[in-house]
Amino acid sequence: MNPDVVLPLLSSVLSFIFCILLIDQWRVRRRSYQGVWAIGMLWYGLSAGTEFLGGAFGWSEAIYRPWYLIGAVYVAAWLGLGTALLLGRTRFGYAFALSILLAGLFTFLTHARQQYPDAGDSATIYFALGVVLAAIVAVLTYLERHVWAQLVGVVLTIGSVIAAVVAFTVPLPAPGYVLSDTGIPVAGLFPGYLRLLTPYFNITGGFALALGAVFSTYVFMPKRRVLDYSLEPGASFVSTPFFRFDGPRSTIGAIVAYVLLYSWLVLIALVVNFLASIPLAIRALRRGELNSRVPATILLALGGFIPSITSGLNRFGLTGPFFLGELLGVIFLFLGFLASIEVFREFRVPFTNRVLRARTGR
Repeated sequence: MNPDVVLPLLSSVLSFIFCILLIDQWRVRRRSYQGVWAIGMLWYGLSAGTEFLGGAFGWSEAIYRPWYLIGAVYVAAWLGLGTALLLGRTRFGYAFALSILLAGLFTFLTHARQQYPDAGDSATIYFALGVVLAAIVAVLTYLERHVWAQLVGVVLTIGSVIAAVVAFTVPLPAPGYVLSDTGIPVAGLFPGYLRLLTPYFNITGGFALALGAVFSTYVFMPKRRVLDYSLEPGASFVSTPFFRFDGPRSTIGAIVAYVLLYSWLVLIALVVNFLASIPLAIRALRRGELNSRVPATILLALGGFIPSITSGLNRFGLTGPFFLGELLGVIFLFLGFLASIEVFREFRVPFTNRVLRARTGR
């Protein structure tokens, strides 16, 4: 059996099953993040499905265009949006703002390295838009305006429509697709201004999914605070026996500067505290007292991280692990969501009221 056919087929089937379960959960509970995650898994299944069709029956322009649009632009971005909606009423907005900023920066650096001849000023424009959107999300988070996730959803929807129009209308030279030496499709035929959307959307979504998982793990695990900090308006930003930074009190400009200049200190504090808390989490796991969200979010982090790595390797010509990373990603995402009581409180025969198993507890 050809693994370039079997692996995408398995990824596609598992993604569609997962999508159906999420839609069923959304039908009953009406949680926006469940609906958006269902859309993300639908994109995942369609993307892997195009890879299966191309590997099994031969690639064509009709398969190549949706493969790039859905897999390279949509999947990670929509899954990341689901995480943003889940954590939209928390201080996770700072991490999401950082994800947008890093995505814009990496997009700019990608163009500087690749020098796409038809990219024009798109890299600069994308970076500028990323800075503006990151600042807006950070300020709304600081002011405790919980609409930042909905705002990101509106921006992503508009961006997705624009990307679709471009991907399906831009002329492609014959034969309308291009494959690597190992038979894996690559994005070489698309213009640079469209290819630069790949890191922009993927890094934002992938970072949001992974950071959201780590954030939730840290929130729900027993903690030991070596470095104390606060992101509440008007509170000390970071406070230790050795240094202290205070947050801004008034102007929007001061708030933006505060978030952009000092957010790395909180990241350091979170990492230090997370590592210091691991022994407490291990002891809680042995006693059976560890919150169920902790293992669930660790699995979600792996599900977001692995495909991002194997997909990123494509840019360096290492296409071999791509399909395997894609399958491992959907497996870990599936396991993580199934383990999360926040997403699946009941297991039913889809689209019926027949409950197979209900879960209680944490």
